[in-house]
Amino acid sequence: MNGTPLAGRAPVAPVLVRKLRGILHIKETSSFIMLLAAILLFFLLSPRFLSLNNIAVILEALPEVGILAAGVTVLMISGEFDLSVGSVFAFCPVAMVSLADGGLNVWLAMLVSLALCCCIGAFNGLVTLKIKIPSFITTLGGMMLWRGIVLLITEGFPPEFPSEALTLRAVLVGQLGFIRLSLLYFIALVFILWVMLERTRFGNWAFATGGNPATARVLGIDPRAIKLRTFILTSFLAGLSGLIQASRLRAVLPSAGQNYELDAIAAAVIGGTQLTGGVGSVIGGAVGALLIRIIDNGLVMAGAPGYWFRVFIAIVLILAVILNTAIREKAQKMRC
Repeated sequence: MNGTPLAGRAPVAPVLVRKLRGILHIKETSSFIMLLAAILLFFLLSPRFLSLNNIAVILEALPEVGILAAGVTVLMISGEFDLSVGSVFAFCPVAMVSLADGGLNVWLAMLVSLALCCCIGAFNGLVTLKIKIPSFITTLGGMMLWRGIVLLITEGFPPEFPSEALTLRAVLVGQLGFIRLSLLYFIALVFILWVMLERTRFGNWAFATGGNPATARVLGIDPRAIKLRTFILTSFLAGLSGLIQASRLRAVLPSAGQNYELDAIAAAVIGGTQLTGGVGSVIGGAVGALLIRIIDNGLVMAGAPGYWFRVFIAIVLILAVILNTAIREKAQKMRC
């Protein structure tokens, strides 16, 4: 009987293959691997990296890039880009403060400024889809336009954060133990977007639109309607993350959000989202944003010069694409 598998028990090797195949089919596998590698690296460079105080520092600013990255991930899944999110990030708090200075209630000013961000998203979508200009070009223009308007309104100087907004600040970024409320909003938002993409008809339509618009049309889906909604969602989330940062810092900075559009796209790609659309994960995008925060903080803790940040992001970005491709090919071979 030696060497004969026991009745009712699966051989060990096929079980391991099935488990490995299951892991490889998880969209976020590569981003989690890179996240764990980065945590281990920076812990070895500086044991204080995993101290409670430092973890709180990492998590404090995570929602600002994370919410931005979540919106960009959804848009990229539907097959489009938005390079204007960094400028919208700065525009929203500036609009809110300007409206509040004009006598509008600060809560109403916040809602109006977020509505303006939605209008910016609709403008980006309509110009891209109606006139058939690539979204890269449309939003590149938007990036310069909205940053220019921010500078025109503020004349380059940070407007004063209104004292009436202190309640708003408490609601958005109030302290809850060693974390801020904004982190809970970020987690809840990622969960909602994950449900929307993975468990609803709209999510299926978004993946189909980004993967193959022609086939989506044959199936009765209107790709332009899907993309327009994702443009609006992306701008709304960019404005919301800008409000969260301004509330956390108690300052409205005209320079806020510069290069954030690149960080958000990098986070989405690190998380497994393909530039060609149709493939991606909002959880992966959130993990990518966390990885960017960890690199930023870990380099400071290790005493590295600030300019190493961009070098590390570039390396991680390239490694993520290579790892994602390798895992996808391996998973396809194991399926055969």
